[in-house]
Amino acid sequence: MEKYRVLLVNDDGYQSEGLKAIRERLLEEGYNVVTVTPDRNMSGSSHSLTFTRPLKIEKLEENFYYIVDGTPADCVHLGYHVILEGRAPDILVAGINTGPNLGNDIFYSGTVGAAREGTMLGIPSVAFSPASSKNPDFYGMSKMAVKIIRQILHKGLPDKVFLNVTFPNIPVEKVRGFLLTRQGRSAYREEIKKYISPSKEVYYWIGGEEALEEECEKGTDYTAVKEGFVSITPIRLDLTDYRGIEIMEKFGFLELK
Repeated sequence: MEKYRVLLVNDDGYQSEGLKAIRERLLEEGYNVVTVTPDRNMSGSSHSLTFTRPLKIEKLEENFYYIVDGTPADCVHLGYHVILEGRAPDILVAGINTGPNLGNDIFYSGTVGAAREGTMLGIPSVAFSPASSKNPDFYGMSKMAVKIIRQILHKGLPDKVFLNVTFPNIPVEKVRGFLLTRQGRSAYREEIKKYISPSKEVYYWIGGEEALEEECEKGTDYTAVKEGFVSITPIRLDLTDYRGIEIMEKFGFLELK
């Protein structure tokens, strides 16, 4: 097998079990893996880059394992421009994330943001996540992830498109297959908790409870994982709603007064 170079990143930090599982699997399969991760959990950081302070790269291990005190997109940027010195890897792998990135999660996810950044740099990119954070089998998911990685390397991706992949949280032997899907809706019941500190200061914690019980539409990422399939959603860099342009032109939106 040709020794492909993989740039591996995540948003959960260097201690993530999902990251360890996919890294070990890729190394076992003979891939040349360059790992660049945040030095702490950066979930929810989306596609943000750090412009307000300098960033530090620290070598964690000798075998191409680095940590950055920044965001997942920072890791991609520094991994490509500094560590790899502008030599593009054959593929960028983001994850395996600790929790789900379904539906509207893709706008918040640092894992998806990293894959988007890789795509902007011209690197074929894929983001991997479980359907639930409750006891995910990262070892089994890594086996399925490698199959998708091989397909990307051998068959490529459409121009300016990356993949958001979600694994059903069931044993590998019970997975029914792989489906190409579209983005569904939000996966969480939103929740904001109010706290009062010992010094009587008020502060808030934004969070939410995973909720896949909602009505699922056929063909979405939600439905796929709920029915036991691996969801593969192609995502474009171009977010323009071209049908929206046509509709707005028809009802004369630009006839401003």
